[in-house]
Amino acid sequence: MKNRLQTLKNEILEKINEIKSEADLKEIELKYFSRKGEINQIMHSLKDLDLELRKEFGVLANQTKKELEEAFTKAKNSILNNNDGEILDVTLPGVNMKRGHLHPITIIQKEVEDLFSSLGFSIISGPELESDYFNFTALNIPPFHPARDMQDTFYVTSAKDDNQEELDLVMRTHTSPVQIRAMRKFGAPLKAIIPGRCFRNEATDARHEHTFYQFEGLMVGEDINFANLKSLLEIVGKKIFGPNTKLRMRPKFYPFVEPGNNGEYTCFLCSGKGCKVCKQTGWLEIVGAGLIHPNVLRAGGIDPEKYSGLAFGFGLTRLAMLKYGVNDVRLFNSGDLKFLQQF
Repeated sequence: MKNRLQTLKNEILEKINEIKSEADLKEIELKYFSRKGEINQIMHSLKDLDLELRKEFGVLANQTKKELEEAFTKAKNSILNNNDGEILDVTLPGVNMKRGHLHPITIIQKEVEDLFSSLGFSIISGPELESDYFNFTALNIPPFHPARDMQDTFYVTSAKDDNQEELDLVMRTHTSPVQIRAMRKFGAPLKAIIPGRCFRNEATDARHEHTFYQFEGLMVGEDINFANLKSLLEIVGKKIFGPNTKLRMRPKFYPFVEPGNNGEYTCFLCSGKGCKVCKQTGWLEIVGAGLIHPNVLRAGGIDPEKYSGLAFGFGLTRLAMLKYGVNDVRLFNSGDLKFLQQF
């Protein structure tokens, strides 16, 4: 052990005397002074010695380690501070530090959040791991309802609630469960938006992804009607796609609203004339909306005889694809810097 320590000491001192650059410093530090370096390996090996030998060589090993660390620190300071005696020219250009920037979906989300904040809406969020009840049943989609087939779901192992009853857990398939949580927490009147990440067991391709972002809004109060919904969606369309954007609303079934509709905006590329993006129709299907179903209001603890409400939602990921001309949804979650640095 004594000979091994002396040999290692001579080897390290010789290496330290030959240091000429920061690269040499790094190499010696990793090889000898890191957590898995040779010095620490010797220190760890002491535990295998007899008690008397451990006392004898422990003192020697600690003393040798201290001397080597002092010699290395002195050499390190000399290299870093004095740069081998060279004068540092402070007028030379510095290293260009690259800064990060917002993800394209986040950019879209913040734009829409700013709009609704100016209209008096609160921004709220909810859990991504949701109970089957909040994700489906409370939204007027009971078990065995055919509307469940529209959303392929990631089911998670059941858990128990505070009453020790079994809960079926799912990765939420939409942001709508937060509607119920918001109504139960804040009551009426209520104006809120809910941006967030959702999950569906999709077969991924250029237009479908298992992880995507939605943006949802709701308004609950007295005498909320379809005219309120239409005027609100018109404001949203003009903010996102430009002041000349027009809205048309066509009936569509959604189990949590009654009546439900699809909101379509004039194509921002061709101004309604027809192009490849809008499939020559002149319209882009963007938003699903409607008046909140009485059963959903009841599930949220709201009396449908006294209050009514509206709800709307759209895909932030799809919105980003349209606005930036992205033809493959998988690029957003790919982590490809060549793609992300364009925004």
